[in-house]
Amino acid sequence: MLGFLIFTENQIRMNKFLTTLFIAASLIACKNDKKTTEDTSESEITSQQDKNEELTTAEKIAQKNGLDNWKDVSELNFTFNVDREDNHYERSWTWNPKSNEVNMVTPNGIVAFNRDSLNDRTRGADASFINDKYWLLAPYNLVWDEGTTTSEEKNVTAPISKETLNKLTLTYGSEGGYTPGDAYDFYYGDDFMIKEWVYRKGNDSVPSMATTWEDYKDFNGLQIATMHQDSTKNFKLYFTDISVK
Repeated sequence: MLGFLIFTENQIRMNKFLTTLFIAASLIACKNDKKTTEDTSESEITSQQDKNEELTTAEKIAQKNGLDNWKDVSELNFTFNVDREDNHYERSWTWNPKSNEVNMVTPNGIVAFNRDSLNDRTRGADASFINDKYWLLAPYNLVWDEGTTTSEEKNVTAPISKETLNKLTLTYGSEGGYTPGDAYDFYYGDDFMIKEWVYRKGNDSVPSMATTWEDYKDFNGLQIATMHQDSTKNFKLYFTDISVK
């Protein structure tokens, strides 16, 4: 740690040799303190690198998309849109993740419910919410969802862009949830951001759907892909009216 040398009148009268000696000693101390600081910084960096290396690929993807900021979210609003040829469909959502209160608005009306107390009337709305929310926050579901298994492949060809990417496959168990046994192939870059994905119903070897992940935007620290398209671009699934509180 750097310090200052304060000399009394007697010290000022000391010969040049002693003065030089004091200055040299001070410089050596400063140099040693600087080295200690550098060593500490390098140690902290190494510790952080070790911590990052301990994360699974799923955790790295989720964190890259802002999972650490999710704890601060009190309300999430978004509109789920689907364009297919000349048809357009949309439904809007307001979700309070802390209380699990959900509000759905569609052309047919409004449905309000709590996910902790579903009934026959609200279960269908909840299934729609799970679907739409999954498209919006799938990187987080990689670590949120239980009863899943993962597998990984490096340097594979993405189905739409044909780019060389990495693949993480998430497979759901045969029980629980609205669509048990399904599988998702996430194609991501070295930056751990998802570029494309494939949905395989019932873990079938044949893809049920493949779309892009694009037009990422930052919403209070949440990185959200606002556009998904298939290879023909005749199918578009996208999000509007996103707000995070």
